[in-house]
Amino acid sequence: MTTYKRVNQFTKVENRIVANRRCVFTAVSYLAVAILSVNTAFVRSVILGATASLIFFVINALFLAHALFRKEDDFFRLMFGVLLLIMLLGFVGWLIMIVYNLDALRFTLTLVIVASLSSSANIRTKYKNAT
Repeated sequence: MTTYKRVNQFTKVENRIVANRRCVFTAVSYLAVAILSVNTAFVRSVILGATASLIFFVINALFLAHALFRKEDDFFRLMFGVLLLIMLLGFVGWLIMIVYNLDALRFTLTLVIVASLSSSANIRTKYKNAT
């Protein structure tokens, strides 16, 4: 019984994040990027960085998973979303590193680009399924 409640709660949280009403979770993702940028440059707190990274990963992985893997089970959808997010971060970081050097400012640029891509993929899928 507790497993069903846990799965049901995960589904509720996932649906709320993916619905992204008024782009609240997109703004939270950008806020996590800002916190990571400030933490990298000035604060250097492990707890703050890990919390902001976890928030960034969960939100953007769910966005990508919803956009591309809607028909999979919850666990596989989340894992595929995380793997796709890691690949997208690596690819965008590689492109930025080819153009110039990947320092703290360009690291933030990489996170903003990936957050924008995952949010736009989620919004595009939401409007595509609505019609």
